Amino acid sequence: MPDQAMKYTYDQLAQMIDHSLLHPTLTDQELEDGCRLAAHYRVASVCLKPYAVKRAVALLTGTDVKIGTVIGFPHGHSRTEVKRHETELACEDGAMEIDMVINIGKALSGDWDYVERDIQAVCDEAHRHGAKVKVIFENDYLTHGGAGLSGDDFKRRLCRISERAGADWVKTSTGYGFVKGADGNYSYQGATEHDLRLMRDACSPKVQVKAAGGVRDLDGLITVRDLGATRCGATATAAMLDEYRRRAAAEKAGAATSGAAIPATGGHRRPFPI
Repeated sequence: MPDQAMKYTYDQLAQMIDHSLLHPTLTDQELEDGCRLAAHYRVASVCLKPYAVKRAVALLTGTDVKIGTVIGFPHGHSRTEVKRHETELACEDGAMEIDMVINIGKALSGDWDYVERDIQAVCDEAHRHGAKVKVIFENDYLTHGGAGLSGDDFKRRLCRISERAGADWVKTSTGYGFVKGADGNYSYQGATEHDLRLMRDACSPKVQVKAAGGVRDLDGLITVRDLGATRCGATATAAMLDEYRRRAAAEKAGAATSGAAIPATGGHRRPFPI
């Protein structure tokens, strides 16, 4: 669907992408290859593990790709002071964006003061270094709500708390929040259209929304932007942006063909047949 892709420029879509380098088995070579890929495709950032920040800074110096890292990842259960210190070290190493996971168990317990203090500690530390913060809810765990709230009201409350605590973004998921079913199998949704709409509506315009998990193709990325999110975590960066270039080239070729003309009798011009 070239008309859908052409709603946005290449840079508008590429600058939504936080190229994810978070897989547990990621090797040093894969880290380096991933950083080079991010630079080649001119994405917004790489999102990687804290130990890799210094190496990413070295690899991406001279590009416009920002360095992002994760805090309390993936389950958010570290003590608040550990999260704050982890943020401090990451920023000192060169991280410009911090993706932190809330304490999910505390949220489900209704200990909202704890949740807010936890987020604020990371936001305050990051902002002190000029870095920005994305607060991860892990929505797959929140479907049925908790603390007397429905799933949707629970997420709305987390949006309000995150904004009050200083979040720059609210984020749907880590990409690793697998839920065990009654049959013993694990499932995962990640970002959904419903949740992206809800989170956009629950925050003021000063707080942005990031999708993560399940966005694997160009049409998905376009939908995320249509819904008001400004960032999207992705591992399928090359596939999405190569598809954009393919569609753009096809549209350009189609426009050239339909818009070309040849002289006709009587001085009129008619287009080439399609």
